[in-house]
Amino acid sequence: MKEKILIAIGGPTASGKSKVAMELARHFHSEIINADSRQVYKEMNIGVNKPSEEELKTIHHYLIGHKSVFKEYNAGRYEQDALAAIMHTFATHDIAILIGGTGLYINAVLNGIDIFPDISREIKDKVSKLFESGGLEALQNKLLETDPEYAAVVDFKNPRRIARALEIVFTSGLPYSSFKQNQIKSRDFKTITIFIDKDRKSLYNIIDERVDQMIQQGLKEEAKALFPHRYLKALQTVGYSEWFDHFEGKISEIETIEKIKQHTRNYAKRQWTWWRPLHWPSFESNQLTQILNYINLKISE
Repeated sequence: MKEKILIAIGGPTASGKSKVAMELARHFHSEIINADSRQVYKEMNIGVNKPSEEELKTIHHYLIGHKSVFKEYNAGRYEQDALAAIMHTFATHDIAILIGGTGLYINAVLNGIDIFPDISREIKDKVSKLFESGGLEALQNKLLETDPEYAAVVDFKNPRRIARALEIVFTSGLPYSSFKQNQIKSRDFKTITIFIDKDRKSLYNIIDERVDQMIQQGLKEEAKALFPHRYLKALQTVGYSEWFDHFEGKISEIETIEKIKQHTRNYAKRQWTWWRPLHWPSFESNQLTQILNYINLKISE
């Protein structure tokens, strides 16, 4: 049987990843699997820069708008969904294309993710009440008591991470550290990775222009429709949370737009930071010939 190949495309927001993925999908007569943690939600469209209807008609995409913001979704579930989509593609194609800016999701596909138990609403409430009554110190003390190994390495000033660990502890009765095996899972396909980049000044200009386009396309109205549900985890997202602050009277519309641009630039910085240690081969989106040459070389190895 011919070896199956997954081309994984990462990079900061607005770098041109989607353009490259579309060109590669056309060239290899393949399909695309989304690895953007917000494009999976059907209620979010303009603010997460989903592929256009024309693009979705031209190339089959998986995991675009297949979940609701009202349902819990995480990297573990994404890993299962993405692998199923990849196997479905491999049933009729030798090459599949994974593309997105969510490093955690891409890593889940390439290397696997530790399996954690589902957390009940009761447990979440228990941890929340502990935080409300005793603050960060109460969370820290409980983690030191139940999982000193993880307490020694976690960001001890990050209440969200400590709370997440305690939810696992209270649910399973086991230390959170016991679930983090950090073992890479084997995959039945070859992976070729590429990073789509752009110089910082150009990227920031593109981000600013894209935000202006989103405003023209109706981002404010899309955010307003979601405003009643603003406390949902999925909606704590750049492009929406700023509008929620505006609707609550905290900032002006001009400030809202500027904050969306600023926070999107900050997000791009975090993406650079996440990918930099991986040393993926880097290209710009207009270097399609070089990208194809590199991929064909790797395929032939």
